Amino acid sequence: MSEQEKNGKKGKGGKIALAVCLVVIIVLLGVVVFLLFRGQDEEEPKRRNVVVNEDNVDEVLESIAEDGYVPAGYYEVIMNSTWNFTSGDVPSENAYVENATTNTNPVYFDVVRQDTGETVYESPILPVGTHLEDIVLDTVLEAGTYDCLLTYHLLDEEEQDVSTLQMTVQIVIAQ
Repeated sequence: MSEQEKNGKKGKGGKIALAVCLVVIIVLLGVVVFLLFRGQDEEEPKRRNVVVNEDNVDEVLESIAEDGYVPAGYYEVIMNSTWNFTSGDVPSENAYVENATTNTNPVYFDVVRQDTGETVYESPILPVGTHLEDIVLDTVLEAGTYDCLLTYHLLDEEEQDVSTLQMTVQIVIAQ
């Protein structure tokens, strides 16, 4: 075999090896790009608030302690969970809601009937360290007991919602 034929075969072999290397590199780049962008399409699951009531408050606090999770605008709740009224259009005898001095955010809250979804009270903004008592409902209710959901809205410096916290409250209108 002549020297030229040997060089020709080496040249063809080198070109084939180079082509195989390029194909492998392109495939690897494709796999890397696929893996990088695949994770971006999947949404992170939303973290939902938990309704806290007298029955589950210890469990919720334990869960927060275990997770090491403290939500933005952590909030200490000081309120009573049963509000008594002599009639549906007078101030409550005992309704009390406080934004404790240990909190860092001003709040407001809404009270919604669980059976109808009707909002029966919308509070003013409570700065840290203030409280409400002698609450008069925005909606006159007939005599009876109403299971409601009270939703706190924690606010930032611009009075924009930071997070929410929900509690159950029972409204009792005397017979």
